Amino acid sequence: MNTNIYPIATSIRHCRGNAVNEVSVLIGGKAGDGIGNAGVLIAQMLNHLGYYVYLYNDYPSLIRGGHNFAVIRAADRQVSVHQDRVDFLLALDQRTVDLHHDASPSCTMIMNADLVSSSLAGQGISLRAILAAEQAPGIMGNSAVIGAFAKTAGIPWETVATVFHSHVPKGLELNLRVARRAYDQVQTVRVIEPIDRPALPLLTGNEAISLGLVKAGMSAYVSYPMTPSSGILHFLAEHADRLGVTVIHPENEIAVMLMALGFSYGGRRVAIGTSGGGFCLMTEGVSLAGQAELPIVIVVSQRTGPSTGLPTYTGQADLRFVLHAGQGEFPRFVVAPADANQAYYWSAVAMNLAWKYQIPAFILSDKTLSEGQYSLEPENISAVMAEEPLLWDRTLPYSRYRDQPEGISPLAFPGEKDAIVKVNSYAHDEVGITTEDAGMVNLMAKKRMSKWGALSFAVMDYPGVYVGGKTDAPTALLCWGSVRGACEEVAVALGLRLVQPVVLRPFPAAQMTGACFGVSRMIAVEENADGQLAALTRGHGIEVHGAILKYDGRPFTPGELLVKVEEMMAR
Repeated sequence: MNTNIYPIATSIRHCRGNAVNEVSVLIGGKAGDGIGNAGVLIAQMLNHLGYYVYLYNDYPSLIRGGHNFAVIRAADRQVSVHQDRVDFLLALDQRTVDLHHDASPSCTMIMNADLVSSSLAGQGISLRAILAAEQAPGIMGNSAVIGAFAKTAGIPWETVATVFHSHVPKGLELNLRVARRAYDQVQTVRVIEPIDRPALPLLTGNEAISLGLVKAGMSAYVSYPMTPSSGILHFLAEHADRLGVTVIHPENEIAVMLMALGFSYGGRRVAIGTSGGGFCLMTEGVSLAGQAELPIVIVVSQRTGPSTGLPTYTGQADLRFVLHAGQGEFPRFVVAPADANQAYYWSAVAMNLAWKYQIPAFILSDKTLSEGQYSLEPENISAVMAEEPLLWDRTLPYSRYRDQPEGISPLAFPGEKDAIVKVNSYAHDEVGITTEDAGMVNLMAKKRMSKWGALSFAVMDYPGVYVGGKTDAPTALLCWGSVRGACEEVAVALGLRLVQPVVLRPFPAAQMTGACFGVSRMIAVEENADGQLAALTRGHGIEVHGAILKYDGRPFTPGELLVKVEEMMAR
């Protein structure tokens, strides 16, 4: 038996001389093989060994066939991006070996011997024989591969059993028998040493958004399923009773928006979720929210466009759309978190600010964040709470749009004694009655727009800009959303500054100016073809000197980005 204590060395930080303890595992097969679920189980096993975990899922928009793979990266520090190279390659089919082995020639391989024909070194197991011996269905082949991986990596069987008991709701005993057969057939080759740290909650970005919204008082969620936002709908529907949330799936996206605004009018904190194509249908409702001053949180999880584009791949091309969607002028709040920890915190902030200022608030996600899985820091769970909006003090008569400082009118809801609550999509007076009087129209417009100043001032109390890497370096990488993961690792490796504006509307100009103080060269890194954040930043007087753009639907990896940044810096 060839057993090696495993000093993991796949990170670009290691390549620069700063050794870290980490491991990457790739499992691949075709749609229908349960690759996504298998990735979650592997992530949980590494989590139980004490590692921080990040899980990336890659899959085409096919129900069966195609090539699916999941990359699980585990480290002794927070990670939020996967690597190109992997240390363990788990191949349920030949295509997985053909596509991924050349990028990781020194990886340890575990192969389905029934389908993989390879002269490469590795451990083969017959899934067909194992499944036949246990009279198990084909989908349980992934349990066999997981069992073989665990033994190959020196993971105790007790850890495997614990994870299966917690995360395999159906056919538990049969799955365990299948996994155990494979576990006993292979040898320990490359040991992943445990770390003395307790397991952390593992959440997808969508789950973190869901829980952040609930923590801030959300009691209703309305959505029509659209990848990659659908995970929010599924998660909240599954846990609706525990979380105290009404979850509704209407017939289309227009109904989603209008039903949600009805919840808001009735005093229920509500959120909706969609992606770009669905959001197109909601934009008239966004303007209705702006005119009627109805608070609502809108999650827009980006995928590659235009139109249907790549339904299951990522992108950052909807920033300009979300910043300007809807006719007319009205304030809005837009935030773009980078990982599950930021998503949890900022989702709660978005809900609180929507209700404080009675505006639409946007959480701008993407496929990488929404469907990626991350370790959540426990201290973040207690960092947010629901905040009360300005409520009616029962002064009579009640005027829904009473002109007050900062443009915030006191809220009352239908059914309250002595309150007639009129909301209106037309230009209206303070009571809510339609008007075309120039003076009143002007007054109400000024009232709405005065919220901009109050909101901008309030945002200064939040960490609206994240700065990382070498924080005083004269060269900075500018990024937003999930791209921060790759940018931060490259910034650390090359001694660069990292600047990530988390709040994008109202743009945190003062915080950005401070974050960029002393920067002589700013390089934007974005997953779109037009440099949308770079344009927004320039519009606020901060110079951006170049851009590295990617728009093929796949996220940046640190190794890929490192090469591009070094090339740009050499010019």
